Amino acid sequence: MLLTTAPDTLPTATATRILNMLLPHHRTTDHDHASAEAFPRQLRRISDFVREGTPIVFTLPGFPCKSPNPAKTLGHLPDMGERLSLTFLDTLCTRIERIHPPGARVVICSDGHVFADLIHVPDHHIDAYADELRALIRESDLTHLSVLDLRDILGDLPHDMKRAHVHDRHAPALDALRAEVRTDAPTLALYRGITRFLVEDTAGFTGTRSALQRECRRRAYGVIQRSRAWRALIADRHPGAVRLSIHPQPIGAAKFGIRLLDAPDVWTTPWHSAALREPGGGWTLMPRARAERLGRLVHRDGRPSHFER
Repeated sequence: MLLTTAPDTLPTATATRILNMLLPHHRTTDHDHASAEAFPRQLRRISDFVREGTPIVFTLPGFPCKSPNPAKTLGHLPDMGERLSLTFLDTLCTRIERIHPPGARVVICSDGHVFADLIHVPDHHIDAYADELRALIRESDLTHLSVLDLRDILGDLPHDMKRAHVHDRHAPALDALRAEVRTDAPTLALYRGITRFLVEDTAGFTGTRSALQRECRRRAYGVIQRSRAWRALIADRHPGAVRLSIHPQPIGAAKFGIRLLDAPDVWTTPWHSAALREPGGGWTLMPRARAERLGRLVHRDGRPSHFER
């Protein structure tokens, strides 16, 4: 008797192959190497798209704005770090299309406006950053990518009203979040990572170092609250999407942490760093101050772009 593959196993097999494409880029602090089977949530969601014969939708909250710290970045607009990261994401979708012909797309959920007041970045800088992301995607013909921000959801309302709307309707209670930070290791790591970024990015603070740290710890809770509120809004718009994250995620978590480019620190992102091109052609992200010591500044289209050794 001729044995055939059961129809329902085919989507799972294809989903496993797709997840295996993502695993080399997993952003995590775990040291163990996991197989695709260790990510049941992602396998289930990818399998659903495969079974339905539709493009796989990935949502990626991130690409908010450049850090305001001039020792870390080249300015407030996207540069080579973002260009390379967007190209990486589009290429990943192209590879997926080879084994899942309907393809895949990544919705970049630019979240700068969600917590601009907490990270002390002007809203017009965030508008310019997101608009430039869209221009890069269009000019580079990255057809698998799109950008979503608060302007797409809440229109022309004043930014403060948009933030209040998001926070009031979707943010978790502060007491509950504090309790989670005390008891959940990944949430504690996230809280500490955000606090560190806020300390590094704060300019012109006139108080003591300990006072700055207290202030940044307070703001870190607000950033997490708003980030989760933004995540809830995204889930409403894309309920079946595969959720990616630019923060490190444990093996098997609901979100899949994805590393966009090589960096010595698992928390480093293109918007907190500058790109350095190595002699062999590879790229590394690092603070601008360090990249300046290692290479020469390269301009592109009249703007600082990256460094080269």
